[in-house]
Amino acid sequence: MKVSLVYFLHFLRHDFQCFPPSQLPLYEFHYINENKTWTEAQQYCREKHTDLVTVTNMKDMKRLINISAEDQSEAWIGLINKPEFNRTWFWSLPGVEFDESETNWAAGEPTDNGNQLIHENCVHMNKNLKWTDTGCLNQHIFLCYDGENVHIFNSYFYVLKSWQKAQSYCREKHTDLISGTKQVLDGEVEKLMDQPYIGLFRDTWRWSDGSSFSFRHWNLQCNDEQYISDQCAMTKFDGEGRWTNMSCDNEKPFICYDDNVILIKENKTWEDALYYCRDHHHDLVTITNMDDQRWIQEKVKEASTDYVWMGLSYACTLDLWFWVSDEVVRYKTWASNPPMDDCDMSGAMETGGEHQWFKRNDAEKFNFICSKK
Repeated sequence: MKVSLVYFLHFLRHDFQCFPPSQLPLYEFHYINENKTWTEAQQYCREKHTDLVTVTNMKDMKRLINISAEDQSEAWIGLINKPEFNRTWFWSLPGVEFDESETNWAAGEPTDNGNQLIHENCVHMNKNLKWTDTGCLNQHIFLCYDGENVHIFNSYFYVLKSWQKAQSYCREKHTDLISGTKQVLDGEVEKLMDQPYIGLFRDTWRWSDGSSFSFRHWNLQCNDEQYISDQCAMTKFDGEGRWTNMSCDNEKPFICYDDNVILIKENKTWEDALYYCRDHHHDLVTITNMDDQRWIQEKVKEASTDYVWMGLSYACTLDLWFWVSDEVVRYKTWASNPPMDDCDMSGAMETGGEHQWFKRNDAEKFNFICSKK
């Protein structure tokens, strides 16, 4: 039972330090300066790394922009559009997942322009908070998020922009277009003017590794061209890293990524999971920020249990939650503050819903996430 400081120290891999060890990124990027078609690049990345790069947020974009490409102006990324892909709804803000059961469409919507040639792939909202699909090139006022705490502006900009330019403005000046049913239906929004854009869009693009990340960073001049099928996406090395699409048969350099975490689909107690990770990989995973959380929550969707173990445990005598990697527990996403009434508990992430953290008894058996480095 975890009832003593000795037990607490037993599970820490490293000696105590004044500062926690630097946390390696959960995924790493590699620029490959070889000209290949998109499919050849995908095969190369899967053989030597994990896959063609998946881009999840603006921090990833800054990492890509800093990749050395002295004699090249662009490179393939892991985004592809095929005729057989169905259009799927996404929220613009990374980490907010679209739930078909929690929508607020106006009567008869979405109409998709009567299935004409020009599709309606973006969404604006009327005075009653009802959603209507519209062409993404249409110009509307719009609503932005401000910060990770999902603060909603109680006023917005009397500037008309296309959906993509509105998204770009929000990302540059604030965080993103307002996203998620909970935030869009907030009472403060009702006080605002009619027909603002919200962060809901749909497209047919898919990531090579099968992940469902909604982040897009298209060139603002692409307009609706990025909906052309049988195309692949590349990033430009021009300071902004905006994406353009092109025939996948063109030969270009490309960017791979290495995944530093792995989901183990075996049911083990927390202690057994810890020893497994340390024997076969590195450690149970540590989550230090929202970007880590988003990466891990994509992994846990494939789990066979309702929860997955993380490297988060509770020292009873110290009344303290700790990461077994020695990282300080700063970032938290508990479903509710866990009561400290049980010494034999550790932290697990739910594999569905909002992927929040829950305390669970150490003896319960779940899948788990290991870090590789």
